Amino acid sequence: MAGGLIMALQLIAGLSLLVLVHEFGHFAAAKFFGMRCEKFFIFFDAWGKSLWSKKIGDTEYGIGWLPLGGYVKISGMIDESMDKEALKQPPQDWEFRSKPAWQRFIVMIGGIVMNIITGIIIFAGYLTTYEKDYIPAEEVEGIYAFELGEKLGFQTGDKIVSVNGSLPERFKDVNGYQMLFGGDVTVQRAGKMVDISLPGNLFKTAQGQSIIAPINHAVKVWGFPSGTNEDGTEMPKSAAEEAGMEEGDIIKKINGKAITNFGILQKELEANKSKNVKIEIERGGEMLPISAKVGDNGKLGFAPKFDSKISNTTKPYTLGSSVTYGAREGWDAIYYNALGIGKMFKGEIDPIESLQSPIGIARKIYGPVWMWDRFWKITGLLSFILAFMNILPIPALDGGHMMFLGYEMITRKKLSDAFLEKAQMVGMLILIPLMIFILGKDLWEMVSGWF
Repeated sequence: MAGGLIMALQLIAGLSLLVLVHEFGHFAAAKFFGMRCEKFFIFFDAWGKSLWSKKIGDTEYGIGWLPLGGYVKISGMIDESMDKEALKQPPQDWEFRSKPAWQRFIVMIGGIVMNIITGIIIFAGYLTTYEKDYIPAEEVEGIYAFELGEKLGFQTGDKIVSVNGSLPERFKDVNGYQMLFGGDVTVQRAGKMVDISLPGNLFKTAQGQSIIAPINHAVKVWGFPSGTNEDGTEMPKSAAEEAGMEEGDIIKKINGKAITNFGILQKELEANKSKNVKIEIERGGEMLPISAKVGDNGKLGFAPKFDSKISNTTKPYTLGSSVTYGAREGWDAIYYNALGIGKMFKGEIDPIESLQSPIGIARKIYGPVWMWDRFWKITGLLSFILAFMNILPIPALDGGHMMFLGYEMITRKKLSDAFLEKAQMVGMLILIPLMIFILGKDLWEMVSGWF
């Protein structure tokens, strides 16, 4: 039960923050232009039921019970409330429909802008708090090719020269989205330039596997698995914990072999499945010998963090660079999500596997263990994804409203309320069954995991 509670709390905390800033973007813009906001709700108060509400001035603020989003009800706007009676009255100066199209457009894009700003702030904070520094790609004299990397054509010792025609400043960008969604990589090998073409569906093949890494980097213990299994039982201590490893330990040797990168560690553990190994770790500047039994899966059971300071020069994140890279990582999230949707329409990605309801996000993404670094990184990513999903030109989403307002600004012709009402209903007929299907799929997966 503890793991399920942690998953739920992470989901509620993350969604509450993202829905709050998104709806505040609409609310603040509407207020700025003199529009009346009747409701401001985090989550939906479906069938008029809410967990809490309070009316202050013209606005009822509240928290709904259905965590599938939130909304600001702006007077005179055709939205999910489908309040047709109010629209039968003559337009008032403080209504949405009475304002110029450009003002209404700013109100609709306000939530998307707030999610983008929030995502940048979260990513920038994550980089300065958790990553703290990065390896410049030009400082990496050679790479270690993992098994998947070797299959793709890389060899240990290759020096990355360019990815899609240029060399990113950070090495983590070399090994990121550009590779997973296909690209052309040029490496220097034995004094010659070698071109490697990566497949566009590598993101499916990789499935969490490492491709390449700097040839020299320390392997540091970052954390251990904890919490509960899906059947509710407590997770046992891992072999690494049982052996006495602690967070921050650096693995220096296994059975006398120097561990200068994660790939060597993986090979040594794989070669010693179900066997006891002698490990030499560095803790607080001192060398300590320990013994541990490798699992049947060739693992000790710890989350690794790569410390690049064996031979690579690192650069610390400054305020300016963290904001720049935070914005860039957010843009990558939006861009490659757009590519992913395109691949779904092409049949290259199974939408049933890719789409997640809040339950799926809690189980598969946030997970049963509360780790602040993971929580903030996922929440920042979801903020950008929420911005992207809302900008899609689907009626009932912000992007649908913006599409119609864009048409109005270009043609100087205002679409009729009857047309907008029908468009809103079409959008809801698309979105509601889709949400029910995805929610049912994730519920079934969760329940089936209990038996």
